[in-house]
Amino acid sequence: MRGRRRGATAAPAAVLAALVGVLATGCGTAAQAGSGHGDGKPSAARTPAADVRVVQTLASDGTTVSVGSPAAKTVVSVYEDLRCPVCKDFETRGGGEALRGMVRSGEVRVEYTLASFLDDQLGGEGSQKAANALRAALDAGKFAEYHDVLYAHQPEESVDGYTDAYLLDMASRVKGLRDKDFDAAVKDMKYRGFVIASEQAFDASGATGTPTMKVDGRIVDGWLADGIFDKEMLPTVVRMLARPTDS
Repeated sequence: MRGRRRGATAAPAAVLAALVGVLATGCGTAAQAGSGHGDGKPSAARTPAADVRVVQTLASDGTTVSVGSPAAKTVVSVYEDLRCPVCKDFETRGGGEALRGMVRSGEVRVEYTLASFLDDQLGGEGSQKAANALRAALDAGKFAEYHDVLYAHQPEESVDGYTDAYLLDMASRVKGLRDKDFDAAVKDMKYRGFVIASEQAFDASGATGTPTMKVDGRIVDGWLADGIFDKEMLPTVVRMLARPTDS
């Protein structure tokens, strides 16, 4: 069912350990090793990079919110519904923290597509209102910060708790976000067209539930999907599926 974590076949612990080992030894991504790319020589181990300037923009498609360095070699697409409790698990207890670290280091750029199908399934407008408010936060350069606050304080799924008043209260926790333009955009559903188009983009994406992740256009599915809920495993999953680069 959409809005729930899809079942996946758990990978044996030995397989996961082996994948971690491939990356830890500095041989490049597992995808590169398995496809015969490279010269077979060990590459230098990954070293932490200094934080880069994180840019928050609306992509040219009008539905994708991009967060990260434009120079990032790897693009991670994340499909979420703000009312989905499994999305909260991912963002607050799963791999979300690790993914944000990869954004800050410049290794990846994240592109968010905000679904709102849970409103139809459960009744109410919370998903749509939250997506609209996040689009308004993008205008202030505060999408990522507000996104994290909304998931950290997500109401119960069945309550439809993302009301105008609640969204504005949560926005008060993000320094510099609240002003008359933001408040009006929330109350008037200024970005309703964006919300509708984003749900349509989700429907056309091939994602069958939320959260769903793609790495450089490759969907993370099967047992690998479980890896995105583990902050230690998420970087491994991303690097496995990242397309090889010349650098």
